[in-house]
Amino acid sequence: MASITPQELQTRVGQHLGTSDWVLVDQEMINKFADATGDHQFIHIDEEKAKLTPFGGTIAHGFLTLSLLPMLGASTDGPKVGGVKMGVNYGCNKVRFLSPVRSGKRVRSHIKLLELEEKRPGQWQQTNEVTVEIEGEEKPALIAEWISQFFV
Repeated sequence: MASITPQELQTRVGQHLGTSDWVLVDQEMINKFADATGDHQFIHIDEEKAKLTPFGGTIAHGFLTLSLLPMLGASTDGPKVGGVKMGVNYGCNKVRFLSPVRSGKRVRSHIKLLELEEKRPGQWQQTNEVTVEIEGEEKPALIAEWISQFFV
C-alpha cells in the first residue's frame, strides 16, 4: 500500500482504517506477561485450577490484550503515513474489557480514526477507537480509545 500524508489521513476521520492480522494468545505468551508484570493470579497461569472457574481454563490478562495494540496496529491493512520518524503512546481516553481471551484463541483489531490533530509542526496526535475481536466469539475482548502521536 502506498503511503499517505497526515493531511490525507485527516480526511478519513470517522472512517474505519483497517483490520490487523490475527495474533495467537497462547499460554506461553500469558505466562511471560505474568512474569513481566508480577500478576500470577491462578486464572492466568494455573491451567488445572482455572478449569474449575466459569472461564473453563486460563485467560489472558486484560492488560496483556491491551498491550497488543501496538503490534496489532502495525499489522493493520489500512493506510500508512509516509515519512514518520517515530511514534509514541500518549494514553487512552477509555478502555473497557468486555470478554476474556482464553488461552489458545486468536485476536485481531479493527481501527476507526476518531481524531487527528497537528499539535506542533510535524507532531500529530491521533485518537483511534480500537476493537479487539476474538476469533469465533460474538463479543470483543476490548474496546479502547487509544491516543498516540507520530512525528514527520
